[in-house]
Parts: sequence; structure tokens; C-alpha cells
Amino acid sequence: MHMRIGVLALQGDFEAHRRAVENAGAEAVEVRRAEELDSIDGLIVPGGESTTMLKLLHAEKLWDKLAAFGRVKPIFGTCAGAILLATKVTSPEQESLGLVDLEVQRNAYGRQIDSRIVQLEGEPGSGLEGHPVEAVFIRAPVIQSAGPGSKVLLRYQGKPVLVEHGSHMVATFHPELTSDPTIHRKFLEKVRAAA
Repeated sequence: MHMRIGVLALQGDFEAHRRAVENAGAEAVEVRRAEELDSIDGLIVPGGESTTMLKLLHAEKLWDKLAAFGRVKPIFGTCAGAILLATKVTSPEQESLGLVDLEVQRNAYGRQIDSRIVQLEGEPGSGLEGHPVEAVFIRAPVIQSAGPGSKVLLRYQGKPVLVEHGSHMVATFHPELTSDPTIHRKFLEKVRAAA
């Protein structure tokens, strides 16, 4: 199946996600307007600054269309994208799409200088067992809790950092900043299954 994956290109390192999607074996297109959501099979919401992204989504009249898209097609949110997909956001509270049953605390790992790169092992039943995943954390949010509809795939320091919920997926790290296509391939599997 030919898959067309959109990468929300309002802010953040959308170019790195575009390359990662192509390396994982799908066509990647940058999405800046609401009508562009009609021609894609799945969407990646990249990292960046979540309050700025929220303002841009409203300014570009993308918020309602994005929420509707997420009710029928898969979305993968990384870092700020994870914040936007969560059901509850703290530090401070913020509007979100509520597509993934999570409580997320913004910037919980601290300032830019507290960023780090770690190797993670997949949780049992995640499909990621036996393959260490390199995770790049940059001022990352922390998932404080995952609801019953969410499945934790990776943890760091006991906290969920990669979670799937139905056809959606969120990561508090930046898989697009590594050469390993594992996480993007995992999302493509979800897109294929949803189609």
C-alpha cells in the first residue's frame, strides 16, 4: 500500500520528520493548510513550542479540522505534538485535542541544558523488544499518567515516553533526530492497519 504521510509544517523540525518518513518507506508531504489534510493517510505533529503551535493552529484555521482528522485517521505527536494530543496538560494547563488518554506535564525534564540522549528497551508486548531505541530528549514533557485505553511501549526513568492509543501514537522524545527508522516504521504500521 502506498502511504502518504503529512508532517505538520507550522513550527519545529518538520524537515527531519519528512526525511524520517521517507527513510521508513512512505511518501511525506508538508501540511500547512486545512485542505491538505484531505489527501493524507496519517499525520505527524512535530516538536516545537506547544503554546506557539496552538496559536498557529488557530490562526491558520487548522484546529477543528485537525481534531476531526484525528477522529478517523492516525496522528503521531512528538514532544510538543504529544502535549497537543493529550487529554490533560499541566504546568501550565493548556488546550489540547484530547485524542490520547494521557496527562502530560510540560517541560518537566527542565531547561535546554538538561536535554539528553539515552538507549531504551521496549516494554513486553510492545513489538520493540530486543531492539534498543535511541531517544533524544529536548526540554521534554513528562507523561504523568496513561489511561486504560493507552499502551506504554517505552519507558524512561519509570515514566512512559512512547505510548499508543488506538491508531494514535505519542513520544516525548525526538525519533526524527536519529538515523534509526524504528519508531516511524511503527507509526506506518498503525497507518496501514487503520487503512
